[in-house]
Amino acid sequence: MLSGRIFAQAARSSVPRAPIAAQASIRSYAAAAGQGSTTSTKPPVALFGIDGTYASALYTAAAKTSTLESTSKALETLSGVFKKDPKLQGMLSAPMLTVSDKKQIVAELQKHTGGADKGDTVKNFLNTLAENNRLSVLEGVCEKFGVLMSAFRGEVELTVTSAAPLDAKVLKQLETAISKSQYVGQGKKLKVVPKVNPDIRGGLIVEIGDRTIDLSVSSKMAKMNKLLTDTL
Repeated sequence: MLSGRIFAQAARSSVPRAPIAAQASIRSYAAAAGQGSTTSTKPPVALFGIDGTYASALYTAAAKTSTLESTSKALETLSGVFKKDPKLQGMLSAPMLTVSDKKQIVAELQKHTGGADKGDTVKNFLNTLAENNRLSVLEGVCEKFGVLMSAFRGEVELTVTSAAPLDAKVLKQLETAISKSQYVGQGKKLKVVPKVNPDIRGGLIVEIGDRTIDLSVSSKMAKMNKLLTDTL
């Protein structure tokens, strides 16, 4: 796993990261990416947090170089790496990483993007994160860049959370039913995002826009417990 290689690199050094003002580093990257930005390069929705700010700056940089789709594909690949390797996020947040360690980490991450990174947009972005000691926000950036791309494509995100993975047929049925509802505007495309959370015990939690439909077993149990408590 990638995290294993990163750990091996980090274990050889106990040198702490140099303290750098987080807000200053964000402003520096955002300003560089945003120079000469126009309406067509402006992020379609406002995001918050450090990862949101970096994701917005990356979107502007990619839009200016006409590499939005390739950048999106590269980040989707990196997002998959995080899902396959749960220890990776902890490794990227390790305080003992040296400059040399971070360079090797970036090189390893680049191997996963393959030929998807047109114009080296993601490569340059990873180097920026490494230089500013912000590799730890990469996972969040991948997720929030996806939000920006969904807005850019006119997609309405439908999140379906289940206790166990749903098969493609069930997801397709949900997509077909909800795509005809009032929650998907005319000209919009529905994007189904399946998630798994064993804690809900069973049933589904369906989220679209600002509406949540909780049909989970855990929710029903909570309501039953409250009813019993209030009654007794």
